[in-house]
Amino acid sequence: MKLWLLFLLSLLITLSFTPTTHSQKCTSQTFTNNKLYKNCTDLPTLDSYLHYNYDADESTLSVVFIAPPAKPDGWIAWGINPNGTGMIGTQALIAYKKSDGKMTVKTYNLVSYRQIVQSKLSFDVSDMSAEYSDGVMRIFAKFELPENMTVINQVWQVGAVVNNEIPAKHAFDPVNLNAKAELKLDKSAGKNSTGAPNPSPSKDDSNDKDKKENGSSRIGDTGFGLIFVVLFSLFGVLVL
Repeated sequence: MKLWLLFLLSLLITLSFTPTTHSQKCTSQTFTNNKLYKNCTDLPTLDSYLHYNYDADESTLSVVFIAPPAKPDGWIAWGINPNGTGMIGTQALIAYKKSDGKMTVKTYNLVSYRQIVQSKLSFDVSDMSAEYSDGVMRIFAKFELPENMTVINQVWQVGAVVNNEIPAKHAFDPVNLNAKAELKLDKSAGKNSTGAPNPSPSKDDSNDKDKKENGSSRIGDTGFGLIFVVLFSLFGVLVL
C-alpha cells in the first residue's frame, strides 16, 4: 500500500512541475490540394484561420483563409487594407456558393458600407479558388505586394446572406467589428515548405517563450493548492 502511495506521490510531483505549452489549432489543418504553407495563425475572432507563405524576393503572399460562414449559404472574406485598419479601403476576396451550388471567389474594392460591388483590386491577385466542406469555407489566393511591404493590415469577415450572387451586409457584433489585425511578414515566412506550419507569434506565445527561457513553469493558484492538499494528505498516510 505504501509503495503505491509513494508512486502516486512521485507522479503528482512530476505533473506539478511539467510546463504547459500553447498550441494553435491551425497547425493541424490540411488541404485537399496538399499544398503546404509555412506559417499560420489562429485569428482572434469569427473562428477563423490564416495560412500563408511570403516570398520576399518576389514580393508575393500566398494565403489560405478559413472560416465558417454565418449561415451555410453565406459568405466569407479576407483582404488587405493598404491605407487603414478597417473595412473601408480593404482590397478583399469574398467567397460564396453560386446558384448552382459551386463555390466562387471574387475581388472587391470595399469603398462603402452601403453596397459591395465587384471590382479590380489595387493588388494583382492570381491562383484564386474557393472550397466548402464540413461547414467551413476556404479562400486560396496569391497577392503581389509592393516591394518591401513587410507589414499588412488584414481584415476578415463572414456573412449570412448572398442575394443574386451579391454578398449582403454582415452583422455588426463586436466579433465582426474586431475582425482585423496586423500581420508582420519577413523572409522566414518563406516559400512552400514541408512539415507542419509554424504558428505566427502572439502575446501568449511570447509569454510561453519567456517561461521556457527562464527554465520555469507556473500553475494556477487553485491547481497548486489542490496538489498541496493531496500531497500533505499522502504524506500523513505514509507517516502513519
